[in-house]
Amino acid sequence: MATELRVGTRGSALALAQAQQAVAALLRVAPDQQWTIVPIVTTGDRDRATSLTVLGGSGVFVKELHEALLAGGIDLAVHSAKDLPTQLPPGLELVAVLGREDVRDVVVSRAGATLATLPPGARIGTSSRRRRALVAALRPDVELADVRGNVDTRLRKLWDGAFDALILAAAGLARLGRLDVVTEYLGS
Repeated sequence: MATELRVGTRGSALALAQAQQAVAALLRVAPDQQWTIVPIVTTGDRDRATSLTVLGGSGVFVKELHEALLAGGIDLAVHSAKDLPTQLPPGLELVAVLGREDVRDVVVSRAGATLATLPPGARIGTSSRRRRALVAALRPDVELADVRGNVDTRLRKLWDGAFDALILAAAGLARLGRLDVVTEYLGS
């Protein structure tokens, strides 16, 4: 019987889906290995109100995972590469990367509007600086606002009227089986 290996990840539905995807890939090369997914709450998960730029951006979703690895609480961690700091803490290394998913961003809007057809002054939510810059360049006449929370929370905020549209990652919606909400794909 193989020793059980503990896979640390954030507890959001998206992080858990990604960890399950990683475990499935690991099982293809080590079919007899036992894997247990261990959800870990991170600073970014605890504070959903503060803007990521104020929280410090880099490391807020991985610090506790790294600490658990170094302390021996988990054997490996799975998280989005976008959340990794430029340099990993001493004692840790990146040993595997899953195949790249759809790199495009998507528009999800309440009224089925595309980025081009949203009215001037429309309120668009995103938490990414890169996405903010993209939208500001394409539509300087809309209002950009921070949106925090997991994908379901963000969608709920949209449906409840806090935003006219959201800009999200296509890959995240695909992992959650939620591509049905996409109004438009951005980029190629």
